Amino acid sequence: MLDESLLDVPEALTRADRRGLLRAAAEAGARVRTAVRHSAEAGLTDLKPDGRPRAILIAGPGTAAACVADLLGGLAGGGCPVVRLAPTGVAPAAGALRWALPGWVGPVDLLLIATPDGSEPGLSLLAEQAYRRGCTVVAVAPARSPLAEGVDGSHGLTVPMATSPYGAYEGAHDETTRLAASYEARRVEDEAAPGAPGTLWALLVPLLVLLDRTGLITAPVDTLQKVADRLDSVAERCGPAITTYSNPAKTLAVELSDALPLIWTEGQSAGAAGRRFAATLAELAGHAALAAELPEALPAHGALLAGNPTGGEDTDDFFRDRVDDAAALRARVVLLRDRPADAGGLTATPAARELAHGHDVALSELEPESTEELEALAELIAVTDFAAVYLALASGDRS
Repeated sequence: MLDESLLDVPEALTRADRRGLLRAAAEAGARVRTAVRHSAEAGLTDLKPDGRPRAILIAGPGTAAACVADLLGGLAGGGCPVVRLAPTGVAPAAGALRWALPGWVGPVDLLLIATPDGSEPGLSLLAEQAYRRGCTVVAVAPARSPLAEGVDGSHGLTVPMATSPYGAYEGAHDETTRLAASYEARRVEDEAAPGAPGTLWALLVPLLVLLDRTGLITAPVDTLQKVADRLDSVAERCGPAITTYSNPAKTLAVELSDALPLIWTEGQSAGAAGRRFAATLAELAGHAALAAELPEALPAHGALLAGNPTGGEDTDDFFRDRVDDAAALRARVVLLRDRPADAGGLTATPAARELAHGHDVALSELEPESTEELEALAELIAVTDFAAVYLALASGDRS
C-alpha cells in the first residue's frame, strides 16, 4: 500500500531514500552536461567520419543499456539498422555475462558499448573480437575500468562515464583521491541499482554526440544543453518539496499505487519512454506494468480492460470478514504522447480514451511541453522516472 502522507514530507522522503534515487533523478541534467564535456574531451565533437556505418550494434548490461539501444534505434529511424546484442550467461553478474557478434559484422559496422560497471570480461572479449574483424568500437564506461583500458588497447575509443556531480571528492586534483572518488561514485551507483535515474543519460549522451557526427541523429551540443535545461526544469516541477497536488510525478505515483499500469504510447520517442517506464517501475518499485504502442495497444490490452486482472479471492461467502481481503488491482491506462493530441495528423488518442472510458477504466495522460524531439523525450523520461521513484519510496521499499 502507498503511504501518501510520506510524499508531502520531504524530510521523510529523504530518510526513506536509502538508495539515493531522488538525487539520481534530480541530477540528470548535470549528468548530461558532464557527459557532453567528457565527449568533447575524448574528441567526439571533432570527429569527421567518412560516412555512415552499415549497421550499429549496441552491447551492455541492464535496463539502462537496453533503453539506450531502444532510444538510438528510434532516433536513427530508417537511416541505419540498430541491433542490440543481448547478453547470455548463467547469472546476471558481471563475470557471468557474455556477448557475441553476429557473423556478418565487419569493418563497415560500428560497435557501441555502454555500461555503468566496466568490469565485465564478456564486454572486453567482445571488444577484442570486434577489433579482429576490423569493426570500430566506441565505449562509454567508468574511467580506469578494465573495459576502458581494454578498448583503448584495442585501438577503440572510450568516453568516461559521467558520474554523480555531487560526490564528496568533486574537483580533487590528487590522483589517489580522484581514484577513490571514482570507486565511491561507482559504489553509490551500484547501491542505487543500475537502472537508477541519471545512469541512462550518462550512457546515452556520448553516443548521441557520436551519431550526430555521423549524420544519423541530429543532436548538436547546443541541443543537448537544452535537454539538460529541460531535465532541470522537470526536477524543479517534480522535486520532493513540491506537493502532490501540483507535482505530476507524485500524482502519477498515487494513481498507479493500486493499479496495473497499461502504458499506451503514441510516437516513436514516446514508445521508448513507455518501455523504459515499465522497466523502471519493475526494477525500482517492484511494480508490474505493461507497455504497448497505439493503435496496436487497443486490441492487445482490450481484454484487460474488461475485468479485474488480479485481486482478492473469488468467494461466495457473503458474510466473510473482508478486512483481510487483498485489495483488487485494476487496470489503469497511462497514455504517453511525444506531441500534443491537438498537434494534427493521424492519432489514436480519441479511440484510446473511448475504449478506456467505455470500460470505466481510469486514464492518466502525459505529454511534454516541448515540441522538440530530444527535449520532449527527456521530459517524458524524467517525469516517469520521478514517478517510479516516488512509488518505490512510498510503497515501503527501503532496500
